[in-house]
Amino acid sequence: MSEPTPLEITLFEIELHADAGGWDRPPQLFALVETAELLSREPALAARVGLAPTDVPAGLYTPVEQEALPEGPLDEALGHIMWPDGVVGCALVHEVLALPPQAENDRPALTDPEEYARTHPDRREVRLAVAVLADGASASAIRVRSDAGADDELMFGTDLAPNLTEALLATLR
Repeated sequence: MSEPTPLEITLFEIELHADAGGWDRPPQLFALVETAELLSREPALAARVGLAPTDVPAGLYTPVEQEALPEGPLDEALGHIMWPDGVVGCALVHEVLALPPQAENDRPALTDPEEYARTHPDRREVRLAVAVLADGASASAIRVRSDAGADDELMFGTDLAPNLTEALLATLR
């Protein structure tokens, strides 16, 4: 197994933060800034954490949680996002219902996909976390909600949510 990238490490930290808040939460959006740049722009923060910008290797990212997204379709909310200078990437944590591939294939053509997923007996609740950088790099993870008392399973992969990855990249253009 290869070493995780700085973006994967950042995504892991973001997902742990989201997991600490529990399930049944709205989407959470994060700006990603280079840690060394942040510390150089915010000397009080650098002093508070006891690090100088030169103490931090290049390519490490600090997530900055954003205000709640507006109600409504996620794609519309993401379509209105514009990031200020200094933001080199972004991440989103979002809970969705997932179906096994066969269930997706069996969905009747005129059935509402959301209603079908909500009522399907094989549905699984998952927390999807995706992070992207302006240069096109991405990382993704899924945490599957387990039955009461069991640990939730966290899986990392490449391109677990291609549409969400593309939508987040579009906010950086």
